[in-house]
Amino acid sequence: MKTRIVLAAFLISTFSSGVCFAQTENVPAADSSSLDFKQFGLLAIQEGGRRKPIDTFARETLIKLTGRSSYKAGAKTWPASDFLLSMLLDTHDWKAEPMILVSFGQLKAQLGLPAQQRRFSFAQLAALPELNRLAGEAHALRKAEKPLSRLQQEVMSVSERLSLFARVMDGSAFLLVPAAQKETDSWVVPPGFGQYYNETQFAPVQAKLQAMAEAYTRSDGFNFALAGRQLREGLRGLSPGIYPSEGKLALEYRYNHFDGFYRAAWCYGVALLLLVVCSVRVKSPRLKAIGVTVAVLGLLFHASAITMRCLIGGRPPVTNMYESIIWVSFAVSFFGMIFFARYRTTIYLLAALPVTLVALLLVHQMPIAMPSSIDPLVPVLRDNFWLTIHVLTITLSYAAFALAMGFGHILLWRYARNPSATRADQPMHFWLYRVLQLGVILLAAGTILGGVWANYSWGRFWGWDPKETWALIALLCYILTLHGRLAGWWTQFGLVVASVVCFLAVLMAWYGVNFVLGKGLHSYGFGIGGETYVASFVIADLLFVGFAIWRYRASKRVTSGAPEVAGERVAV
Repeated sequence: MKTRIVLAAFLISTFSSGVCFAQTENVPAADSSSLDFKQFGLLAIQEGGRRKPIDTFARETLIKLTGRSSYKAGAKTWPASDFLLSMLLDTHDWKAEPMILVSFGQLKAQLGLPAQQRRFSFAQLAALPELNRLAGEAHALRKAEKPLSRLQQEVMSVSERLSLFARVMDGSAFLLVPAAQKETDSWVVPPGFGQYYNETQFAPVQAKLQAMAEAYTRSDGFNFALAGRQLREGLRGLSPGIYPSEGKLALEYRYNHFDGFYRAAWCYGVALLLLVVCSVRVKSPRLKAIGVTVAVLGLLFHASAITMRCLIGGRPPVTNMYESIIWVSFAVSFFGMIFFARYRTTIYLLAALPVTLVALLLVHQMPIAMPSSIDPLVPVLRDNFWLTIHVLTITLSYAAFALAMGFGHILLWRYARNPSATRADQPMHFWLYRVLQLGVILLAAGTILGGVWANYSWGRFWGWDPKETWALIALLCYILTLHGRLAGWWTQFGLVVASVVCFLAVLMAWYGVNFVLGKGLHSYGFGIGGETYVASFVIADLLFVGFAIWRYRASKRVTSGAPEVAGERVAV
């Protein structure tokens, strides 16, 4: 297939003559599948207020456009870096490729798009006058700082995808040339090098840009990698104090390809399967030891990925929904392992591993609603002391309550199967009570510390902000649960039910305020999407709780003449 190479934005002129290389030439598009994109991926780019490897930018771009980390066009699967270079050099008709995500049904209906189709071409969407009209209205409302409806939010998302697509195609997104003196200065695209450097300084870099593009179009793996490495060295030579070090770029590239959370999810899944088999079928100490070992391996993968992310961002990983979920899911399994070590019962791991596994799978399946990008901190979060103390304490309490919720599901299942035997299992209820106590201590401390931070950041200790209000509601729900059990207001079964139902208050404080209400001073955590998953979970959970209550009451009626189980109404 013949393609047209357009390099006007990225490759500006040949090294020797200064003649623009972006002449229109018809050349065959070589197969780039065999190329190693590591050296290209290690090039630094400034985007979103951060300097990062272009490998990261390519991944984020593809996910923003399509909702996927790779894209299949025909028989070829395009990795992110290959896709990015192909768009820039115009080696594929990307404008006609149905790849831009439009998932909101109401928006598709208003635009007259097929309801069952989720991805559309740039050419198709850009030609819709109704989309342009809706985007104009949404932009005007955002500029006026007025609230947007869900439809308008989705319009803004689609508009941003189209804008990103256009900027990649015309090269304006490729801020590859570093500023000369100040870190706060903006980087520029290669044609704009004159803002910081003269032609003599930039000529070697220009030559490597051209060499890399030519090697890519010829699918010349050796020269493509060589030119990419030399280009990076040349760009760093222009501004050594501003261009990221090789170690920083390599760390983030390694993080991108390490897939630590994905590996952790596999380990958690295997460990859960082994422990379930060991619990219900084969009482094998060896199988149990293998399951625990695999769970520990999953924790190590999980911890390694979080550590790498912290080193890259220079902060704790709790500034958006994606980061809080990967952190809370880690803490759930970590708490489960700690309690397992303390009480020597795998019930804690059986409660923790499903919660962690579902959380990791959830963020993997929702890259648009919960983007994994490492973004700069908003001003209110830049005090790392309070960020570390308050936010980590709050999210650790979420982890403890999530563990209790998992524990509660196990006990409810046992109540549904054999209520009498479960009521008599005092240690299980004691262990659940301990987890709830931990969560209450952490949430109370985190809420108080949040007030201190609010006074520091906004000049008031408490303002009934939706986030603050729902954190208080969640805390009161769990305090009431523990106090009611201690006072004998309800039985052990009531404690189990509360451990599951009260987590809905945590879910509202954690997800609902940011993604459903979308109001308040905690706007840095707002987002859209995922309502279907969350609503399905809530409905299914309440149905399960209702079924367990029905089974419990039915068993109580059958055994109403029997004496009450010792300790049934005694404080744990």
